[in-house]
Amino acid sequence: MTEKMYTEENSEYLKNNPTWHIEGSPWKAKQILKMLNRNPIDPKSIAEVGCGAGEILNQLHLSMPEDVIFSGYDISIDAINIARQREKDRLEFKYEDFVETNKKFDLLLMIDVFEHVNDYLGFLKMCKDKAEHTIFHIPLDISVIRILKNELISSRKSVGHLHHFMKETAIATLEDCGYEIIDFFYTTSFMDFPRKTISSKITYFPKKIMYKANKDLAVKLLGGCSLLVLAK
Repeated sequence: MTEKMYTEENSEYLKNNPTWHIEGSPWKAKQILKMLNRNPIDPKSIAEVGCGAGEILNQLHLSMPEDVIFSGYDISIDAINIARQREKDRLEFKYEDFVETNKKFDLLLMIDVFEHVNDYLGFLKMCKDKAEHTIFHIPLDISVIRILKNELISSRKSVGHLHHFMKETAIATLEDCGYEIIDFFYTTSFMDFPRKTISSKITYFPKKIMYKANKDLAVKLLGGCSLLVLAK
């Protein structure tokens, strides 16, 4: 797996994911707003690295105060071509490698990104000083049921996850790269999205019951969650 999966025009990633996951963007924006409401930070400039189709920033633009400026960066020309359809006042998208920019922001968003990056540790370190705070959304691919079903390799092929995390290793990775963790919580996609497959319908109620009883155990055994982290 290489970056060419994303960076070539009419890329393999676009063929596998023609919507560029735009349908999940309102839900992800809602999680980001929840984190901002839980913590006393008031960003006036927000950048998203790996912004994809740009709908997360578009949703935040619609929901946040009118003095906030939004910038999206992506190294995929396919993604930027989609995102630029959403450009407007205070919302721009750049076909640019974020680590090479000299700009600094109040808040950086890294939503489902660094699991795709070959040198993810180096990438995280290079992004650290470009914003006062960073919000990460990290898929928690490692669970007992996903390992038993051999789903880690399928996510590698379908959405390009090169690295896989559980809550503890995700947090340790950020701390190893110099980030200070301020807040975090699970995001429950298994409860919040329609259950389309037979497997998801069968496991829904066991997951929901176990999650209410013991969140950490449920996520490690049955999966279906990601981790949202606020760091500085």
